[in-house]
Amino acid sequence: MKNRTIRLLTLLTLAALLLLPLLTACGNRESEPAAQASGSQTGAEAGSVSVAGTADKTDPADTPNDESTASGSTLVVVFSATGTTLGVAEKIAAIEGADLYEITAAEPYSSADLNWNDSGSRSTKEQNDKNARPAIGSDPVDLTGYTKIYIGFPIWWGEELRIMDTFAESYDFDGITMIPFCTSASSGIGRSGQNLAQRAGSGTWLDGKRFSGGVSEADLRAWIEGLN
Repeated sequence: MKNRTIRLLTLLTLAALLLLPLLTACGNRESEPAAQASGSQTGAEAGSVSVAGTADKTDPADTPNDESTASGSTLVVVFSATGTTLGVAEKIAAIEGADLYEITAAEPYSSADLNWNDSGSRSTKEQNDKNARPAIGSDPVDLTGYTKIYIGFPIWWGEELRIMDTFAESYDFDGITMIPFCTSASSGIGRSGQNLAQRAGSGTWLDGKRFSGGVSEADLRAWIEGLN
């Protein structure tokens, strides 16, 4: 009886050893489709897919068409007290593939400073004084190599704000086409372009255009193409 039991256990052991490779192979074949269906990847595979996907997708709107734009010779200069004009400037810079330079005031404007209903507010006093020249706090910008500059600002009391006069008087714009643009709720750009040209005394200044803060990229593109 004991010998029969030993022989039976031996046969069962041999059978198990023979079936083990088959069971293992079946298990491997089932795990691969499951992983593919769930989209799982190794770290290296996931990274390569992400990089390739990013590099291959280029928005045509972000590709400059103008040769001067491609060479980096266009600059967008902007002052924006509340961020509205900056938003427009960023759209123009994206369309043109241009560099962006933001003018900041050495003494930032507070909400009280911008209160146009207060005859004693800082902005009201500055706009009423044609000789006021608020100091610029941002680092100077090197204009070397630029042949076209968009210059943007909000309209305060019907014309450019005085810190833009400070900027215009601080640089030599010889050989540069200057294109003013402004934002306002209703006021046009008026004589702001001419005023800045007079303050600068150099460069070729266009009349410029007024936009609402929510101007579309399509409208800006149409304006830019009209200039070219």
